[in-house]
Amino acid sequence: MSQMQVAQINKPGTDFELVSRDIPDPGPAQVRIKVAACGVCHSDAFVVDGGFPGLVYPRVPGHEVIGSIDAIGDDVDHWRSGQRVGVGWHGGHCFSCESCRSGDFVTCENQQVCGISYDGGYGQYMIAPAEALVAIPETLSSAEAAPLLCAGLTTYNGMRHAGAKPGDVVAIQGIGGLGHLAVQYAHAMGFHTVALSRGTDKKDLALELGADRYIDTEAEDAVEALGKLGGARLIVATAPNPKLMSSVIDALSVNGQLLVLGASPEPIEVSPFQLLMARRSVAGHPSGAPHDSEDTLNFSVLRDIRTRIETYPLSEVNAAYRRMIDNDARFRVVLTME
Repeated sequence: MSQMQVAQINKPGTDFELVSRDIPDPGPAQVRIKVAACGVCHSDAFVVDGGFPGLVYPRVPGHEVIGSIDAIGDDVDHWRSGQRVGVGWHGGHCFSCESCRSGDFVTCENQQVCGISYDGGYGQYMIAPAEALVAIPETLSSAEAAPLLCAGLTTYNGMRHAGAKPGDVVAIQGIGGLGHLAVQYAHAMGFHTVALSRGTDKKDLALELGADRYIDTEAEDAVEALGKLGGARLIVATAPNPKLMSSVIDALSVNGQLLVLGASPEPIEVSPFQLLMARRSVAGHPSGAPHDSEDTLNFSVLRDIRTRIETYPLSEVNAAYRRMIDNDARFRVVLTME
């Protein structure tokens, strides 16, 4: 039988091991994907560190998968062999829980996560449920499309549902893997886009990406600076730092929202008085279902929004992961299989 290479974690706290496995066959309602590229996301640390309940090892991570269908199981329609597809964090749903029955697949009570519930894209082939597939625009390369299935989807989908209108002040807190995309989306949506970051290293980039204003939070008080603009209708918190998130709540305008996208187990501190008098809110947003991913990809093509990536071959998976987890990448790391 033909063999494939995958990068797996054998147990929490260990490095990736490159191993050969038999190429699997898809079951009913599944497809096999020949992987072209897979993004390396901070959430892959759940597999590396053992931070997700019920994880079974060995496990192949990866939920920013781009490739092509090369085998189709029974009971799969609407997809064809050779079609370019992707799989994001949302790796399948049950169709029968209350969320699924209302069409809200991303909050499925039995949701599967690609690279956690089953083996993901850190390998040459993978099996995916048909309902998790995302159609990929031909104008996007596999490497640049991969991070859009997580970082792009999370920022675009959260912002488009937050209620801000064109012309509103929208601040992006953190100009990293999520933030550099959030600035581009905010600009493309017509918001008065303000980038918040420490120091001046990212000022030129933020303005190049579409920010109307850059606030160096080491040199300026962000609350005061945003207050001079009338406050922010929306602050998109992309950096996983609850202390920074807490520090800008008073910069929200009337009806302003702090949109939390940076994941952290630590609490955000906010007093009822900070929220009550101006009808402010703190909200989070999950990534999205496959149709949301397709919306993200199509909007990115329409407005020429691109990820800044660094690519590594699968054989250098440990170096690629370390580059990401040490926050040295500018801005997303992608593994390539070809």
